[in-house]
Amino acid sequence: MERKLVAILSTDVAGYSRLTALDEEGTLRTLATYQQIISELTGEHDGRVFANAGDSAVAEFPSPVQSLRCAVAIQRSLSRHNKDLDPGRRIEFRIGVNLGDVVTAHGNLLGDGVNVAARLQEIATPGGICISGSIREQIYGKANFRLTHLGERTLKNIPRPVSVYRVDWEAEDPTESGILGGALTLPDKPSIVVLPFVNMSGDPEQQYFADGITEDIITALSRHRWFFVIARNTSFIYKDRAVDIKKIATDLGVRYVLEGSVRKSGDRVRVTGQLIDAETNAHLWAERYDRSFEDVFAIQDEITENVVGAIEPEILMGEGRRAIQQTRTDPDAFVCCSRGMWHHYQFTRDDFAEAERWVRRAIEIDPRYARGYMALARVLFGKCIFSWTTDVDAERLEILRLAERAVALDARDPYCQYALFAGAILSRNHQAALAAAQRAIDLNPNFAPGHLALGWVRIYMGNFDAALDPLLRALRLSPQDPIGFLFTSRIALAHYHLGNYEEALHFANLALASRRLHLVLIVAIASLARLGRPNEASALAREAAEVSPQDPDGYWESVHPYADPADRQHLYEGLRKAGLAL
Repeated sequence: MERKLVAILSTDVAGYSRLTALDEEGTLRTLATYQQIISELTGEHDGRVFANAGDSAVAEFPSPVQSLRCAVAIQRSLSRHNKDLDPGRRIEFRIGVNLGDVVTAHGNLLGDGVNVAARLQEIATPGGICISGSIREQIYGKANFRLTHLGERTLKNIPRPVSVYRVDWEAEDPTESGILGGALTLPDKPSIVVLPFVNMSGDPEQQYFADGITEDIITALSRHRWFFVIARNTSFIYKDRAVDIKKIATDLGVRYVLEGSVRKSGDRVRVTGQLIDAETNAHLWAERYDRSFEDVFAIQDEITENVVGAIEPEILMGEGRRAIQQTRTDPDAFVCCSRGMWHHYQFTRDDFAEAERWVRRAIEIDPRYARGYMALARVLFGKCIFSWTTDVDAERLEILRLAERAVALDARDPYCQYALFAGAILSRNHQAALAAAQRAIDLNPNFAPGHLALGWVRIYMGNFDAALDPLLRALRLSPQDPIGFLFTSRIALAHYHLGNYEEALHFANLALASRRLHLVLIVAIASLARLGRPNEASALAREAAEVSPQDPDGYWESVHPYADPADRQHLYEGLRKAGLAL
């Protein structure tokens, strides 16, 4: 017999028979989605599912820390998905984790170590995690989850008592981070901001190239779910500014700062990077790369892996060694797309036109460049929601076509899933929009646009209370985002439909302080009208009329796609009270 010491994770669904009796087909569809999530998270944490039957799954991990992190990641992800289901139809898994000696047989694992994990799973509450004392000993000082000792328990068919601990896996409440006021607190995981890499080429045209490298490094780091990574839009506000590492870290509530520079000359490129612990001002890692221009994507992968390894070696053992292998993109297409997205992030009508021109050029250069299609879909989506288009319906159809093409080329890029959300929400396909938003977060838990998308679609599905958590998380991930007005305006709209009109007005005013767009104005107008402040509401209504959509029918139908007509009327009544013609 071949034996080995491994961590075993055992799962099953609580009340599975009741759920299938209630709605067999719906339960099986949801279960299939959840099993895919469990399988992907297991692989991400360097594990392997070796048994899968019906509603249960059993996996092995070489690392006890990774097994616990996987269990927590599973429960957090499934809890987020469950919030979009009726309470009586939610699928909740129980999880048990044990460290034990097992026997291997034809790819299967057998023995006492597996049996204990299964019995721990049986005593876990629905949506809960129980671990053995052997796991607890191995994770001590390496995992920050709070544990509650449940004592020595006698488990079915296990001849000895087992020390059992319950794991408190709930994610940090975003409102406790200080994002709504006061100083930001450090997250309960390694936190980092990547500052825009400095263009050292002496050629302003190369700034787009430097920005593109920075954005790809942020995206790659963000995929490490046990990191907290500040979103691209916030980090880029520090571009061309004098850098005070400690102040930046304090302002954003992070501990680590990555900075660097890029110099391109002919077919050669030099990239430097250094990782700084802002708390101690210590340089944890620094490197310089002199490579061919064709190697730029490999440089990004190496920087990402070195940063992860410097901060968290345990993560490097698993997820970190699977560097983000980008499709071999034509570097010229990469530069054109980066240039287009630079214009996109300026958020003016003229810049959007320029962005569209550049990303269409990127697609012409490389018709298999997923990010080119994604970028074009995002630009067109912006034209719709900012009311900068004369034909929302035509734009909607192209967004959906582009997004589907992007996902077909790269289904694991969260930005492509976000583009799919955009096309689906404008098409009033709420379930598809919801699935795309959830998938984006599954792929990248640090993806601020994904959390924005989830909150956005929940509002129009009538799930207003559940919309607030992802919207606040988006705000924490990108606290100084130039498009933060989208986050706060959606928070305002959720509060409006909850009847919290004072809160709705507060967040609408925060959004208006940044951009006075039609999308933002209408929430403030309706809130003022509901609060009995008609003069202020009428003044804003006149302002909204001046920036009214170029395609009013298409705008109201597609950009505000309420599933329930009563929710639409709730908004319209507030606007009519202010004298806004619809």
